[in-house]
Amino acid sequence: METMRINSELLKEIEKYASGLIIKESSENLTYHTIEHTRRVVKNAGIIGAKENLNEDEMNILLASAWFHDTGYIRKYQGHEAESVAIAMDFLKLKGVDEEIRGLVSKCIMATTFPQQPTNKIAEVLCDADMMHLGMGDYFELAEKLRQEFANSGVRKLKKLEFEKESALVFKNHSYYTNYCRGEASKIKEENLKRLQDSIRTRQLKKKGASGRSGKYSRGVDSMFKLTARNQINLSSIADNKSNILISLNGIIISLGLAGLTSKFKEEPAIILPTVIFIAFSLTTIILAILSTRPHISSGKFTRDDIKQKKVNMLFFGNFYNMKLDEYEWAIREMINDDKYLYSTMAKDQYSLGKVLAKKYKLLRWAYNVFMVGIVVSVIAFLLVFLKL
Repeated sequence: METMRINSELLKEIEKYASGLIIKESSENLTYHTIEHTRRVVKNAGIIGAKENLNEDEMNILLASAWFHDTGYIRKYQGHEAESVAIAMDFLKLKGVDEEIRGLVSKCIMATTFPQQPTNKIAEVLCDADMMHLGMGDYFELAEKLRQEFANSGVRKLKKLEFEKESALVFKNHSYYTNYCRGEASKIKEENLKRLQDSIRTRQLKKKGASGRSGKYSRGVDSMFKLTARNQINLSSIADNKSNILISLNGIIISLGLAGLTSKFKEEPAIILPTVIFIAFSLTTIILAILSTRPHISSGKFTRDDIKQKKVNMLFFGNFYNMKLDEYEWAIREMINDDKYLYSTMAKDQYSLGKVLAKKYKLLRWAYNVFMVGIVVSVIAFLLVFLKL
């Protein structure tokens, strides 16, 4: 049989064949190495190859290798690269592709074995395309799919902290081979590594805090604080809405009263007193409603001694809004690293919210009472005036 090179027509056949294998025969456990991953690698390979000035033959070899590089997952998980090579070789041999070309495809696919060891320019491009997700904005979404895939496939069941630690090592030990990726993807890769390290530190602090807790603090305590805070915030919102209703309603009443009734004072002076009573009660209601919603802000400062003596509620903005950022960060670290201080602060915050709510609803109750009495007294006053008339 006459041998041939990989051309655009054969590439279409390769795409159809490899895609069909992955879509139809891949395990449901594969959440990362899906057809979307293969398509993403093919797309990246095309972009990087063009930037690296690969010629037409090299580009065709690259794209063929990209389509085949993960087909081996349909047979086995670990060591899938060798299976991918076998699938690619059978297909290319059947199509009469030149042995030298088949050899290059085989080397490219095997080069993606981690740790990657490409031996030629085409393999370098494929390796960078396969690992380009390290330098992409959706890295963390893709990484979570890979973690789930490890667990589903029985490879390794890793908690997020363990997985992130291993991922950080991958970042540190990995380097891009092509000039394009070293220029375009490296910056985002560094940002992703920084975010990954920040996430690791945060999880370690949480783990340390959880392990240092005494037995009396359970998840139920956390849920209780969350539920209580949510309920109090909802009650505060309800009180503010009720106050706004009273303010708006009585504002309209005063406006209409002044506009409509005062114009008749000369004609019917007897209605002056009922009108004054009506407006006075409405004005008092507005004042009480405003007082119930009026915020009280403290100085917004604290001292280090206050923090050490655990006197400051760091959960309320009014206690720190005038502080410098470094002082605030230090105070927060002191609080989150001390469970007793943290829970004490949460309790103080709940108590403070309760006191504010009590004041709100007390003033709101007075506002409604005044409004109710004002309506009754005003109506009676107007009735008496008109009956006399």
